[in-house]
Amino acid sequence: MANLHHLSIGPSGWHRADWVSTVYPKPATRGWHPLDTLARYVDVAEIGQTFAGPLRQEIAKLYAKKVERNLDFLFTALLERRFTYDRDLNEGAVEAWKTGMFPLLKARRLGAVVMQFPWAFRFTEENKQFLIQLRRTFHEFPLAAEFRHESWLRDEAVTTLVNYRVGFVNIDQPQYFRAMPPTAMLTSGVAVVRLHGRRSPEGFREFDQPVDQSYLYDLDELLEWQPRIERLAANAARVLVVTANAEGGRSMVNALQLREIFGDRALRAPAPLIGEYPAELAAFRAQRPVQAVLLPARAA
Repeated sequence: MANLHHLSIGPSGWHRADWVSTVYPKPATRGWHPLDTLARYVDVAEIGQTFAGPLRQEIAKLYAKKVERNLDFLFTALLERRFTYDRDLNEGAVEAWKTGMFPLLKARRLGAVVMQFPWAFRFTEENKQFLIQLRRTFHEFPLAAEFRHESWLRDEAVTTLVNYRVGFVNIDQPQYFRAMPPTAMLTSGVAVVRLHGRRSPEGFREFDQPVDQSYLYDLDELLEWQPRIERLAANAARVLVVTANAEGGRSMVNALQLREIFGDRALRAPAPLIGEYPAELAAFRAQRPVQAVLLPARAA
């Protein structure tokens, strides 16, 4: 970034099948990997599959190798839901999850491990103690907690995060009863922002409802986050901004727009993505000719 060198912006969802022909070229060249493309345009990517289970070590090593030309590239990863949603800290499961992530940690490519909690996880003494237990269990990793219930904004809750060096994930989500509002909270050296979209509140409020990832932020909505991110960047050692509205490459579009807002002068984007989102990426250029999409598949 031209303005904030310690600000990293990038998408989640980069392993999705619907990114082929939308973000990535088709057919791809032999030996190609999604990170070959991603690392040319952004400098952070979220590993979402770790929410379901551990990575294999060889996969984590491959990820680190694929981004080695981008010296600033970092990953965030979602902690497995078995630990956060189900509260099952089985020793073998914990060890397997850690083992899978150690290659990225040792390569200094792991910016944050996000502990995502459901809305039902409110600030209580019991939940506070469980959070502390998670911090101790995964003490090797840079942890950040994503809460969806506003009770975690209480002074005691924030103090707990500071005392145990747990980052606070500032989120953009649909608004509903006692939902976590947009914030610019910093409780550790690493600030994390995750933009989920503003549709389907039931996906965030109900325990096991799917989240709609098809929301596309407009420029004004992204600009709402500029002062918050600047406030975090003024005080944090590193700011990681992840766009989580992954369907159809939307998280990549919004990540690139945010990079433009914060002074990225390269303004490069994958050719298929410019063809799919010509209005949103009007200022961007590609390294090969852009083919316009006459009948976009995306919803209006």
